[in-house]
Amino acid sequence: MRQHRLEFIKPGQVAVKAGAAPRPAAGQVLVQTHYSAISPGTEMLVYRGQWPPGVTVDATIGTLAGAFAYPLAYGYSAVGRVIATGPAVSDDWLNRRVFAFQPHQDLFCAEPSTLHPIPDDLDDETALFLPSMETAVNLLLDGGPLIGEKVIVVGQGIIGLLTTALLSRFPLAALATLDAHPLRREASMRLGAGACFDPEDQDFFTRLGGIQGQGGDADLVYELSGNPAGLNTALSLTRFSGRVVVGSWYGAKKVDLDLGSFFHRGRVSLISSQVSSLAPGLTGRWQNNRRLHLAWEMLRQVHPSACITHRFALADASLAYALIDRSPGETIQVIFDHRPAGEV
Repeated sequence: MRQHRLEFIKPGQVAVKAGAAPRPAAGQVLVQTHYSAISPGTEMLVYRGQWPPGVTVDATIGTLAGAFAYPLAYGYSAVGRVIATGPAVSDDWLNRRVFAFQPHQDLFCAEPSTLHPIPDDLDDETALFLPSMETAVNLLLDGGPLIGEKVIVVGQGIIGLLTTALLSRFPLAALATLDAHPLRREASMRLGAGACFDPEDQDFFTRLGGIQGQGGDADLVYELSGNPAGLNTALSLTRFSGRVVVGSWYGAKKVDLDLGSFFHRGRVSLISSQVSSLAPGLTGRWQNNRRLHLAWEMLRQVHPSACITHRFALADASLAYALIDRSPGETIQVIFDHRPAGEV
């Protein structure tokens, strides 16, 4: 048995490296990966070489600790099955389906404490969306939508779509979304948006209640497009004393903000949101385990596996990343199928 592992070699180039299969240490298990999901936001920053200098890869995930440098094994959404255990691990772990925050590879060793058993009523492809759903839950915790509010979500990639799906369960006055790609606009409507607009349309701003230089009528706007220009759009659609939650990570891309018009007098709150931490004001009642449990439950309700648009073998990773990079309008969620050919 051999291990196959994806590495980002340099901007625009990935490679699959083969090596000897790892053996679990005494306190570890060996997991055979079934699927792993590409993050079209963070991973594309790595693929394009847009990682900001001096920023660690991810201090909250042990497999991604350390400074960013090519070549880099990256990825944080893998599901598979435990196929071997170290002598200090209970045999109860054998054959368990698990989720792991692991780079793209078909075999890996991990301590059981870092793994999340997949509930029996969820399939592997649904479980792949756990990190994205946990991010969406965190975005709602940070934004704090209230009954009767008007909410707009800018960007309908997978994070934007899951955020829209959760917001649609609130008794809002209105829920609208923005995205440039028809495929994502259609998915947005299926997942509960009351309306979805193309930001390239000249009248989208006025149709969403915006008045040039005077803001809009949205109480809460989420900026999840990954495009720095989306933040100006979000600010322009927000009403006096409204909130803008920035869930996008722009990496090394610079943001040129218009803060000299409505924002200056509008008392708009700009809130950063990132899933590696909970808002300090919530930590008396919320912990990571509570948020994770809620993310599992929301996966049951939303069934996001319908958002998978493409499946690639790991050997075709170059094609997968090139597709996302060059034709983002054709994709929502792209995954790798690590199972041997013919296995169901």
